[in-house]
Amino acid sequence: MAGASANHERIAGNIYRQFGNHLEHLPCEPFVSDMKVKANANFFYPDIIVDCEFDESQPYYTETPIIIVEVLSKSTCQKDRTIKRFAYLNIPSLQEYVLVEQDFVDIEVVSRKTDWSSKHYFLGDHVSFESIDLSLSVAQIYHRVQNDDMIAFNKS
Repeated sequence: MAGASANHERIAGNIYRQFGNHLEHLPCEPFVSDMKVKANANFFYPDIIVDCEFDESQPYYTETPIIIVEVLSKSTCQKDRTIKRFAYLNIPSLQEYVLVEQDFVDIEVVSRKTDWSSKHYFLGDHVSFESIDLSLSVAQIYHRVQNDDMIAFNKS
């Protein structure tokens, strides 16, 4: 989405940086919002993906993400939770679909391992990205984010 807020960029940047550092010497690699994902006949631009089988013959999109992350906003939330969710969950390689609220602290991880049931994470929790064997604290993901939850958390 063009014209994302500072909080959106902070969250996406924090996740991308942590994924990149963790995967630096591994075959999987993260990509940010300009990399398309093909889901059936549709193309989407998720905020972050991780791909372990990137096909260099198709350098502008992937069909094999294992993680897809969307940072939610008021204008994209409905599409991310419905249209994109349905399309993404039908990608055979996908292991985790992650929805991160930017206006308050809530991270939802939908996992193939649990038959696409979702789990929510809040401040004080650690989010487990099992497909890449990485755990991040919710505070790491929301580092520098300016919303009411984080302002209150940082004062305590």
